Amino acid sequence: MRTVRYYLALLLLSSVPPAFLFWFSIHPFIRFWRALGPRFTLAIHYIAAFALAGMIAGFGRPLLSVEFGTNSILIGLALPLLAISAVLRKRLSKQLRFGVLTGLPELAPERHKIPLLTEGIYARIRHPRYVQALLVTAAYALFCNFLATYILLLSLVLVLYLIVLIEERELRDRFGAEYDAYCARVPRFIPRFRPQRRQS
Repeated sequence: MRTVRYYLALLLLSSVPPAFLFWFSIHPFIRFWRALGPRFTLAIHYIAAFALAGMIAGFGRPLLSVEFGTNSILIGLALPLLAISAVLRKRLSKQLRFGVLTGLPELAPERHKIPLLTEGIYARIRHPRYVQALLVTAAYALFCNFLATYILLLSLVLVLYLIVLIEERELRDRFGAEYDAYCARVPRFIPRFRPQRRQS
């Protein structure tokens, strides 16, 4: 079990930071990346992400030097988080195509126009993709039970919040009053199980 926990923790550490630093780079400098074009932008970011993942993996042993052992209670807590995350992921997959996940609507909005997502899971929560990512990270952190995975989880909370603020500013630029009205009726992170009706 220790070997499984170790390699899952290593996978978590080497995959999560590159994935979210991608968006932390895209949104604040969106005008620059749009001018550069999606092809070069994605190539630069993918190369940087793989390089960063490789660097983190290379430091796996010292990064994972502090562990707290296999804990059945924490594993039990991780399982429902994984289940909720899987449900969110399934609902997201109905509305988010691969091109959307890679940022094409942000990088080339004139060629990849999509409407503001307000249906399905987006009628209950504005950022289900980030909530899903946080839940799955928390689940793996609990399962692995290494100090580094908990530090990663806490760091991810701050990073995701900053990404959300930047992304919402960009969405307001794209959708204007429509996005303001959407924000007024749908919460950021805690879902409403009964979506509010749109005012006519």
